[in-house]
Amino acid sequence: MLPEAAIQRHLVRMRRICESFPEVETRSGQHLSFLVRNKKFANLLVDYRGDDRVWIQCKAERGLNTMLAQSDPERFFLPPYMAHHGWIGVYLDKGHVDWNELEDLLAHAYKLAAPKNLVRDL
Repeated sequence: MLPEAAIQRHLVRMRRICESFPEVETRSGQHLSFLVRNKKFANLLVDYRGDDRVWIQCKAERGLNTMLAQSDPERFFLPPYMAHHGWIGVYLDKGHVDWNELEDLLAHAYKLAAPKNLVRDL
């Protein structure tokens, strides 16, 4: 698993991206969740159920999530319990993290969850 300092850097970066969107709230619990008007659009998971991994899962369209997971299984995967809803998982603990790509994925996830008037304001 990543050192705590690296996990904290990922956490800060993800918060900065997600909290830049209108009306986003953050909830802590078993994992860190990002919501817009009580609709979850992304999570950051650390050692989820003892897997020793650090990863993000976020909303995506069904089909896109499968395409991404098949295109690069070292970085993308279909997250348990959420993939059938179109969510995609992205590992943060293997090699270089492309934060520009992640920002695009998170913005897209936000747009899928947010009301149209908030999306229009982006």
